[in-house]
Amino acid sequence: MKESAFLVLEDGTLFEGVSIGITGMTTGEIVFNTAMTGYQEILTDPSYANQIITFTYPHIGNTGINQTDCESEKIQIKGIIMHDISLIHSSYRSNMNLEKYLKNNNIIGIMNIDTRKLTKIIRNKGTQYGCIFTDKTTNINTIYKRINNAINQSKINIITDISTKKIYHWNKGTKNIYTGKYNQCIKKLPFHVIVYDFGVKKNILRILVDYGCYLTVVPENTSAEKIISLNPDGILLSNGPGDPRLCINNINNIKILLNTMIPIFGICLGHQLLAIANQAKILKMKFGHHGSNHPVQNIKTKKVFITTQNHNFTIDKNFLPKNIEITHQSLFDKTIQGIKIIHKNVFGFQGHPEANPGPHDAEELFKKFIKNIKKYKKNQYRN
Repeated sequence: MKESAFLVLEDGTLFEGVSIGITGMTTGEIVFNTAMTGYQEILTDPSYANQIITFTYPHIGNTGINQTDCESEKIQIKGIIMHDISLIHSSYRSNMNLEKYLKNNNIIGIMNIDTRKLTKIIRNKGTQYGCIFTDKTTNINTIYKRINNAINQSKINIITDISTKKIYHWNKGTKNIYTGKYNQCIKKLPFHVIVYDFGVKKNILRILVDYGCYLTVVPENTSAEKIISLNPDGILLSNGPGDPRLCINNINNIKILLNTMIPIFGICLGHQLLAIANQAKILKMKFGHHGSNHPVQNIKTKKVFITTQNHNFTIDKNFLPKNIEITHQSLFDKTIQGIKIIHKNVFGFQGHPEANPGPHDAEELFKKFIKNIKKYKKNQYRN
C-alpha cells in the first residue's frame, strides 16, 4: 500500500495525496509544466534545478525511462507533483519505469492531488514555494522554516553548482534511435564553438554537432580572455537555472566578448544574460513559461513557431537600450522572445530551439548561428 504524502504551499494551502519516489521532505519553487510528452527531458533539464515540477498532463510515465533522452547526468528537480503515475510503461527503448527512476535519484514526489487546483493557485497568486513531505507528524513550523529557507536560497546564484567544473570537448550529434549510432563524427566538424555551460542541455550540444560544430564546453566562471584565447568561430551562451540578475561575473565576461566580432548565440538564461550585458533590464514573471505549446512570432516575417519554454524571467520592454532590436515575441503575453544586437552577429532566443522531443519549429535559429559563423570565418580569411 502506498504511503501518504503532503504538500504545503507558502500561502498555507495543504494538499494530501500519495507518495511517489522516496519518503522524506523536499522544498523548492513550484512551477507547472503543460507539456504532454517529454517528462524525462524535463526532469533532467538543469534549468529546473531547485524547482518542484507540477505536471498538468494527468498521466505521467507511460513510456518509462530510456538511456538516450536525458538532458543531463541526473534528475535536476527538487520534487515532482502529478495527478497519476502510469502503472505500466511501454516503449521498445524503455529500460526502467518512472517510479524506480525517481527512487534511484532520491526524488520525493506526491500524486493523486488536484493538479488543476494547484495550477490555478499559481496562475492567480504567482509562483509558489512549497514543501512535500511524507511524515504527517512533522511540525508545521519546521515546514514553513524550510519554505522560507528555500525562498532565501533563490537569492543565490546557483549556476556555479550546475556548471561543469572543467573544460571538455563534445563531438556527438543526435543519436539515431534505430541504429544507436551518432549522426556526426569529428572529421566532419568544421566550426569550433565555445559553449558557456550555465546548465546546458545535452540536446543543444547534439544539434550544434549536427550542424557541423566541434564543441569546447567551458565552466561558467571561465574568463572572457580565456575564451578569446581558444580562438572560437562562435560562442553559445547556454540555458540554465535561477535569476540572471545574480550572475554578475558572467555578465561582465559577456560584456568583454561583445567587444569582439565573434558570433554569439544566447538561449534562455544565456539570452537574458546577453540582454543584461547590453544594459537591458530583467523582470520576474508571475508564473513564467513552462511547456511545449508556446506560440512565438517572428516580428519581421510574421512566421509563428510553436516552442518549448522554461523560464521565470523576461526582458523588460520598458527599459530596452537602442542597440537591442526585438526579433520575436510571445503570442501568449507579448513578452520578448528574441533579440539581436544591432551591427553585431549576436542574437538571443528565450525558448528552447533544440526542444527534445519537440516541437522543432525554432531549430532554424541554429542555422542562423551557423550562417553568422560562416560570415565571420570568411571575413577572417579575407583579413
